[in-house]
Amino acid sequence: MTEQIETLLPGRRRRLWRWLRRIGIVFGVLLLTAAILDRLFPLPLPKPDGGSTVVLARDGTPLRAFADSDGVWRYPVTVDTVSPLYLTALMGYEDRWFYRHPGVNPYALARGLAGGLLHGRIVSGGSTLTMQVARIIEPIPHTFGGKFIQILRALQLEAHLSKRQILELYLNHAPFGGPIQGVEAASWAYLGKPAAQLSRAEAALLAVLPQAPSRLRPDRHPQAARAARDKVLGRLRDEGIWSAAQVRAARIEPVVARSLRAPLSAALLAERLHREQPRARRITTTIDADLQRAAEDRVSDYLSRLPRHTTAALLVVDNATHEARVYLGTSDFADPDRHGYVDMVQAPRSPGSTLKPFLYGLALDDGLITSESLLVDAPQDFDGYQPGNFDEAFSGPVGVAEALQRSLNVPAVDVLDRVGPNRFVARLAAGGVDLGLPAGAKPNLSIILGGAATTLENLVGAYSAFADRGIAAPPRYTPQQPLQPRRMLSPGAAWIIRDILAHNPADVEGAPLAGAVNRHAAVAWKTGTSYGYRDAWAIGVTDQFTIGVWIGRPDGTPSPGQYGAVTALPLLFRIADMLPVRGAAVRFAQPASVRAQVICWPLGGTQADTDPAQCRQRRTAWVLDGAVPPTFAERGLGAWSAGLATLRVDGKGRRLSATCRGQGEHVERVARWPALASPWLDADDRAASALPPLAPGCPADSLDDAEPIRIAGIADGTRLRRAPNSSEPLRVTLRALGASGNVQWLLDGRLQGTTQDAHSILLQLGQPGGHTITALSARGAWSSLRVDVAAP
Repeated sequence: MTEQIETLLPGRRRRLWRWLRRIGIVFGVLLLTAAILDRLFPLPLPKPDGGSTVVLARDGTPLRAFADSDGVWRYPVTVDTVSPLYLTALMGYEDRWFYRHPGVNPYALARGLAGGLLHGRIVSGGSTLTMQVARIIEPIPHTFGGKFIQILRALQLEAHLSKRQILELYLNHAPFGGPIQGVEAASWAYLGKPAAQLSRAEAALLAVLPQAPSRLRPDRHPQAARAARDKVLGRLRDEGIWSAAQVRAARIEPVVARSLRAPLSAALLAERLHREQPRARRITTTIDADLQRAAEDRVSDYLSRLPRHTTAALLVVDNATHEARVYLGTSDFADPDRHGYVDMVQAPRSPGSTLKPFLYGLALDDGLITSESLLVDAPQDFDGYQPGNFDEAFSGPVGVAEALQRSLNVPAVDVLDRVGPNRFVARLAAGGVDLGLPAGAKPNLSIILGGAATTLENLVGAYSAFADRGIAAPPRYTPQQPLQPRRMLSPGAAWIIRDILAHNPADVEGAPLAGAVNRHAAVAWKTGTSYGYRDAWAIGVTDQFTIGVWIGRPDGTPSPGQYGAVTALPLLFRIADMLPVRGAAVRFAQPASVRAQVICWPLGGTQADTDPAQCRQRRTAWVLDGAVPPTFAERGLGAWSAGLATLRVDGKGRRLSATCRGQGEHVERVARWPALASPWLDADDRAASALPPLAPGCPADSLDDAEPIRIAGIADGTRLRRAPNSSEPLRVTLRALGASGNVQWLLDGRLQGTTQDAHSILLQLGQPGGHTITALSARGAWSSLRVDVAAP
């Protein structure tokens, strides 16, 4: 066919055709050769899912970077996420014709070749950005042969990739000194800012740095770095890319670089997310970088005053989105003495008393209590389980709000016994709090005092229900993590409990110094301490945030004297103080299901429905769904069981038993306090609730089951003094006469021990001054006396 065409052409055109045919053959051979070489020597492009990983705050600030297998730090970027000033400086200085040449700039190459022949070595490579990328992705020697290979690789890059893809290879893999690769990693490492925010001076500095990263590192050689930067600025001015005024302003800017270091903030969260997404190269979290750094500084400063091995965990969640804004799994990630590698946000620990708000909230939903229902803080026996309070003292009759605010143990166990441990654990699980129990153990009453395990993460998620109408949700750590709301309490119960926790008075034992709580009136808070001082907790809820603090030792070693109210609570308030306030308060309004109602003690009914003579104390309570339950009935039998006693009495006010009759017989009603509360009542309340004596000749009735007891061994009002020249403390031996069964002995309201029947007990009297000794039987009978210890 070609020969036929050739015979039809005149002589001159025939010769031209032969030349074109030969060129085509050569070009075809070259293309075939290029295709074969391309197949035999494919581009060694970096794997798209390989390399280092960077975990970012919500604004793009790196929190922590994970080096690749070669120890290189690289933060992935695109052309669109880099400052246009940097791209301008890079193109203007390195390759103005980048978007026009096929990978090789013949003019620049010829200039570099001439210089090499003149000096006998390569002094100006004439490399385009594409050629530089070729050297970045593959080690190529700086020789004439290496230059030829570099040219071929550049052409190969242009054949396979777009200009944008080639440029992004440079942006992400150019060397910037040490283990730093890519402009984003360099910008953060040297300048502490993203590459999207570079100034002209900074853009010029980073544009020239890859030419000689070891010699021009601004953290080690600031003068050399400045000279190189100014050279770039001068060329950009000479080329008319930037104006002389812009260059003058840029040259004034000093070269200030911080020491090269990888970011290490929210380190344990970053490690957690990297472990969950091992192939992700860029993980964006919900963390607020500024709040995270401020919180880390405050925690570090606070921990410096505590014992050496103590650490802390902190979690702050935005109530509107349930996104975590601060995540601190340890106070010092790099400190092995503090077990900094252990994430205490996720570590199962005993929650102490932090579950009590949910118990009282569930009891409200069940209609068992109001916010001021009468509970009894006194020694009690729950089928062999005898809980005490943290300070070993008892307070007698208390309202639900006071019991929760003061974190009293016995009332909480009493309420849990009536709600049911199994049901309580199931409700917590439904709300996102899974309790870990010892192997083979079943839910029991000790759960409410910390006899199980949960995590700070679970507690913060659950407490957020008090800011969101009873809806709890696990904290979210990435924007992609789905919201998983769960109903924990009704809106009314959540509102009442939060109101109680938000009005914890400043003089409650264990609270901060007087007046401190008033500054945090918007914070509803609860503390907790696990057995043996192993864990100190403080959880707080504001309109906008839920804050969780844990302090202790990850290895479980006790920290005597460190407990929630004095250790964790002050730190919680410090964190609350630094959190931003956005606009007006957004606390959800009081639900229609909640209303204030005046109730009466000891019976528990409303004032309107209670005889004034039987309303010994009035309390304004929050009532849920109109339910005003009576005071809990006492366990077991005894003459002093709580409730309204209806009695037949004669004309002299003496009690008539079932078979008795008397002159002037009539009915009287007596409002009685729970028997265990009796030692704490004043004389008027005791007298008002006392049963009339039996009329002569009447047989005993069940109301006399609790026989009176008295304390033997010392007389009421006795004054005692320690023996002269004796260093031994004062001790007295006492018995409870007339008692049967267990007898609890209290000294100034603090439990000292238990005796059986009329067996004796040895009590040690401490400081000089007045002391009250009380013997309290399980059936409600009690006796009390006062003694005075003289100063030595």
